[in-house]
Amino acid sequence: MNNVKDNMRFKVSLLSISLFLMMAPQISSALPLMYNAFPGVSSAGVDTLATIPNFGIVIGLLISPFMVRFINAKPTIITGLIITLVAGTFPMYSTGYIAILVSRLLLGFGIGLFNSLAVSLIPEFYKNNEEELAAMIGYQNVMGSVGAALASFLLSYLVTISWHAAFAIYFLVVPSLILFTFFVPLSKKQNSATKIKKSNVEKQSVNKKVILISLLMFLIFMFYMPVSFALPSLIVSEKIGTSSTAALVAGISTLVGIPIGASFGFFFKKLHDKVFPLGFALVTLGFILIAMSQNIVLLFIAVIILGFGFGIGVPYMYAWLDWAAPQNSINLGTTIVLILVNIGCFISPTVVSMIGQIFGMNSARNIMILSAVAFSLIFSFALVHYLRVHKQQIKIN
Repeated sequence: MNNVKDNMRFKVSLLSISLFLMMAPQISSALPLMYNAFPGVSSAGVDTLATIPNFGIVIGLLISPFMVRFINAKPTIITGLIITLVAGTFPMYSTGYIAILVSRLLLGFGIGLFNSLAVSLIPEFYKNNEEELAAMIGYQNVMGSVGAALASFLLSYLVTISWHAAFAIYFLVVPSLILFTFFVPLSKKQNSATKIKKSNVEKQSVNKKVILISLLMFLIFMFYMPVSFALPSLIVSEKIGTSSTAALVAGISTLVGIPIGASFGFFFKKLHDKVFPLGFALVTLGFILIAMSQNIVLLFIAVIILGFGFGIGVPYMYAWLDWAAPQNSINLGTTIVLILVNIGCFISPTVVSMIGQIFGMNSARNIMILSAVAFSLIFSFALVHYLRVHKQQIKIN
């Protein structure tokens, strides 16, 4: 097994299941084509098809530990991949709104079954090598962006055929299902490490650090999401560009995070815990520059800075979770974090809008300012945390 984990085919197979973690909402570009497809259903109801997978993901995350308990980690992941494939492609053949809505919920459920395991399995193989663990976590974080970008490129063609064809992006599950099934052999030791046995249920625990990390991730994703739902409005309303420009900027925002996240191991090796405050300082700066942007050049620069900061900041949070979670409780900690991340993403438009109304800041530009303020507070916490940890290390040495 030690030799297997160093095999490139094994690494690709293990990481491939993370391609689909951000793919559920990618069909949103096909929604305008669907507004007239369901008589009697409002446009808001059609829009729900893009957001309801978040509910399914939360349900899947909650049920996943129990499935792992009874059938082990690998069968749980395979089951999730199969559900994702079947439910994801179902709208290609259906014209009923309710049936498609249920299939979208099931899509999220399938993703939720392997969402936390996609992260927590990595330490099971690489926990004895901190730098390799950091590198693999960086790659894992990147895979979601790769999947989202790949789905976007495919959709740009598929929507020219029909809205039904847009759902063909979920056939991308097939190669991942094959790779994981045949090239990720989990030993009895690793299955038992991820399996929640009756005798070990009491050992699954959450400490203060896991709670802190979970709350931070909730806030991070809640205030980062305006890049998705408010940036296009900013670009059009401020006459910086068109809807096409907004799609291009969104694509660049996703793509920037790929090489940065893949290089997380390198940045961590050079900077260690400095990555934490640095990442969120750059996210703060990115939002400030977006709010100030008057032309497309400055906007592109802002998005690149934002993507760079997010690309090193979020992998650090997952690495911190792996170090901080109680022994044999990494999967539980990851599940809690991912549940709060999904809730944060889902409620982001509502919460940000409410805050904007309270302070009279409802424009897209002001929403970016609100995010900048939120991330400045997160950066301040990160800086204080780093200084405290650094001080403790000096005392120990």
